[in-house]
Amino acid sequence: MLDQPKGELVIQTIAMPKDTNPNGDIFGGWLMSQMDLGSGILAAKTAKARVVTVAMEGMSFLQPVRVGDTVACYAWVEKIGRTSMTIPVEVWVQRYKTGEQLRVTHGVFTYVAVDSEGKPIAVKRGA
Repeated sequence: MLDQPKGELVIQTIAMPKDTNPNGDIFGGWLMSQMDLGSGILAAKTAKARVVTVAMEGMSFLQPVRVGDTVACYAWVEKIGRTSMTIPVEVWVQRYKTGEQLRVTHGVFTYVAVDSEGKPIAVKRGA
């Protein structure tokens, strides 16, 4: 397993009790939402435009996320097409009680740059 996050930190938050299932673990959907928010920030910054999520490749949950864990999403742009971007995301937690750092899941999101009417537009490249 990897021992350091890959990519840039795009979002960081704390897992709270309201985000848990009856067993006290954080819902996978909440975690996926954090991944989408964080990678969406990177996609919008890259495209310099509004972006929409169009696909998400399968996630594997490697470790549970617990209440109080610091959740950090790291992302990088893997590919830029004419209107789309492929952005892998890794989620790492720092355990609340021990400080241990673990990779808990990963996934790949695809975004499309869109205009104000939601129609695809070319991703702006360069500075």
